[in-house]
Amino acid sequence: MDRARLLRLLRRIGLWTLAVLTVLVLVISLGFAYIVRKSFPTVDGEIALPGMSGEVDVWRDERGIPQIYADTATDLFRAQGYVHAQDRFWEMDFRRHITSGRLSEMFGESQVGTDAAVRTMGWRKVAEQEWEILDATTKSYFTAYAEGVNAFLGTHSAGEVSLEYTVLALDNPDYVIEDWSPVDSVAWLKAMAWDLRGNLSDELNRATLADAGLTPKQISQLYPAYPEDRHAPIVPDGTVKDGKFELTAPGDDSGGGEGGGEPTAPDVDATDALTGAQSAFDALAKVTGPAIDGIGSNSWVVSGSRTETGMPILANDPHLAPSMPSVWYQAGLRCRTLSEACPFRVTGFTFSGVPGIIIGHNADISWGFTNLGPDVTDLYVERVDGDKYLVDGSWLPFESTREETIKVAGGESRTITVRETKHGPVMSDNDDTYESLAKNPPTPKLNEGGEYAVALRWTALEPGRTAEAIFALNRAANWPEFKAAAARFEVPSQNMIYADTSGNIGYQAPGKIPVRGTGDGTWPSPGWDSGYDWSGYIPTEELPYTVNPEEGFIVTANNEVIGEEYPHLLTEDWAYGYRSERIRDMIEADTDLLSIDDIRLMQMDGRNGGAAPVVPKLLGVSTEGTVKEAQDLLRDWDLQSDRDSAAAAFYNATWRHLLLNTFDELPDSAPPGGGERWYEVVGKLMEQPDSPWWDDVATPEVENRDAMLAKAMADAVDELTERLGGDPSGWRWDELHTLTLTNPTLGTSGIGIVEWLFNSPPVGVAGGDGIVNATGWNPAKGYEVDAVPSMRMIVDLANLDGSWWVNLTGQSGHTFSAHYDDQVQMWRTGALTPMRWSDRDIEVTTRDRLTLTP
Repeated sequence: MDRARLLRLLRRIGLWTLAVLTVLVLVISLGFAYIVRKSFPTVDGEIALPGMSGEVDVWRDERGIPQIYADTATDLFRAQGYVHAQDRFWEMDFRRHITSGRLSEMFGESQVGTDAAVRTMGWRKVAEQEWEILDATTKSYFTAYAEGVNAFLGTHSAGEVSLEYTVLALDNPDYVIEDWSPVDSVAWLKAMAWDLRGNLSDELNRATLADAGLTPKQISQLYPAYPEDRHAPIVPDGTVKDGKFELTAPGDDSGGGEGGGEPTAPDVDATDALTGAQSAFDALAKVTGPAIDGIGSNSWVVSGSRTETGMPILANDPHLAPSMPSVWYQAGLRCRTLSEACPFRVTGFTFSGVPGIIIGHNADISWGFTNLGPDVTDLYVERVDGDKYLVDGSWLPFESTREETIKVAGGESRTITVRETKHGPVMSDNDDTYESLAKNPPTPKLNEGGEYAVALRWTALEPGRTAEAIFALNRAANWPEFKAAAARFEVPSQNMIYADTSGNIGYQAPGKIPVRGTGDGTWPSPGWDSGYDWSGYIPTEELPYTVNPEEGFIVTANNEVIGEEYPHLLTEDWAYGYRSERIRDMIEADTDLLSIDDIRLMQMDGRNGGAAPVVPKLLGVSTEGTVKEAQDLLRDWDLQSDRDSAAAAFYNATWRHLLLNTFDELPDSAPPGGGERWYEVVGKLMEQPDSPWWDDVATPEVENRDAMLAKAMADAVDELTERLGGDPSGWRWDELHTLTLTNPTLGTSGIGIVEWLFNSPPVGVAGGDGIVNATGWNPAKGYEVDAVPSMRMIVDLANLDGSWWVNLTGQSGHTFSAHYDDQVQMWRTGALTPMRWSDRDIEVTTRDRLTLTP
């Protein structure tokens, strides 16, 4: 064959090969597209929904946000269940497996520890008890919601429900989706309560620090008193009189104790056991959200005397661990005609899996939440002997003992035994870390035989009526009705802010908050001394509130709720008021009347108040070379943590190394972390240049403050030079401070292609820890974001159509959907999207129209 013919043949073969490969790629692409898209929801046309009494319209806007119109309340919530399942059922299914301690049935052996912790606490058991005590109307709403979810499941295969089930089947082909139960919805409130459980991590941390050899004085310095002289409480003054809370501050038209001092440990050294307890909680945190130092929220409400419109403006941005999709789902629930049979016209943020609106507004009022953070958990070190435990010198039988079987996908089932004392479930029974306690009793005072165990008392493990509060809030039309709804919001206890279209603003602290005997809840208590038991709960009538304060605004940011006149202990562990005081300063500094855009800019404020006492000391240290170039960045720094700020990058790197170098006495299990507490700790040390904390224990020399500041700056320069280059002026904060939105299930699989499917690419963000734009990070781990404003909302009570909101990710839980992450860039840059209210505005902006028929 001559050369020309050979070339033509090779060219023909090449063309055919290319054509075949192109066809294969096309077929694979089309197949992949089909697999992905078959779970996308139907958003136009008609769908028959069993159980409906009439037609329901579901209108979605350009962001996929639904407005649901119905004639009866049960139809409304039945449709909400259907719509949630369309967009988020995988998330809902995952959540109910968390709350029932059944993750191992989905993901196998790796989740046994998490399931054991949840089964030991008995979240599902408590939810079932709560279901029995809810009122009939609430039950009807939850039942209708479950019927809507199940109507969706009944007409969709697993692969049509969500892509995750197709991927899961590769490893767990026997998994079967179960029908949704109303108790599944009630149980999710336990997971949210766990996320916002108060000071349990601080209690464990104090015990861990004591076990590492720190003295009570040192621990006190790491947990300083709340700076009430600098950072105002939410309600400055108030007390209890004749069984009712009474304001004592100016502006009262309403018709204790302060933290601080050296912590006093109980007369038991059970810290080995408590260090072990942390491992179980850490395992649980991987799926419910970590107990992040400084996690919290911002909310504030400004009265019409300070706004352009002459009516209140309410703002809220709860801070939670980031996830893909976001924990929130935006929706409107709208009765076509308000009546006793259909009393809802409300819009806001929902939890997929739960009926109703959690945060938002109706035609008359708006409300928001931040975590109040009361001490609602106590650890009790129990003296046990076989099937008995010690109380006041007597050995009592356990309150109950039960066995729980954990089914494991691809493995053998595990059976655990759960025992309960009068204080609660014995957490240590199902954690191997406690095995050594039987051999080495931690308390010489009680050596007459037996072992130690750790029990948990937590308000969320007692049945309550929080589920009823959701609908009461959604219907409330005025302050008295809001207060009545708040009284049912038992767990988790939240700071609740309020505004109405009549011009009123208010605040209410609700929740089930214990009254203790001996002790203040900051340390684990000896279970054998009943003097440490809870004696009851603070009466609702005695919880703090305020209405229309004279200063014309209310700010909550997990700061201290009330001053020292208040007789009840809420907690000793607050956020330290850096965010709340910054918000107050911005409101008071604005001499003009505030607009919606002013409030939006406040939500994105990046001023680092913790840097204020540190930067002058850094500038007073003698440096040279690149360190001096970097140091000079701080001379004109406005303390704002903008994305492109070189000064913020250098300061935060310096801060990180300063914490790690200075607090080298701390154990690896309790390193310095994020949160406003460290601002307060380090700020005080700045005025103590020869404090023992400054000494580097690894060197023979005794270092002082300036030596450690110089070392921190040098270490920061070394790190930033390696990561960002040798020119300090070119450093950017957002190249260090990145957010990766991760699917909490398959997004952490460790399989690259699977993680690519379900996670969002990293994005650089502004803000930081203890800052109003609270993109938290942990210096012990790096600069990556571990807590975020999970949504932002601004409600204009003068014109509800002028309200705005944004979600962290998007509406959809389906990867590759247009609404999977279509709000990320808005959230990142501080942009908002209209929070539409009027029927006219909704109708003209509707993109998709679905009718659900009987």
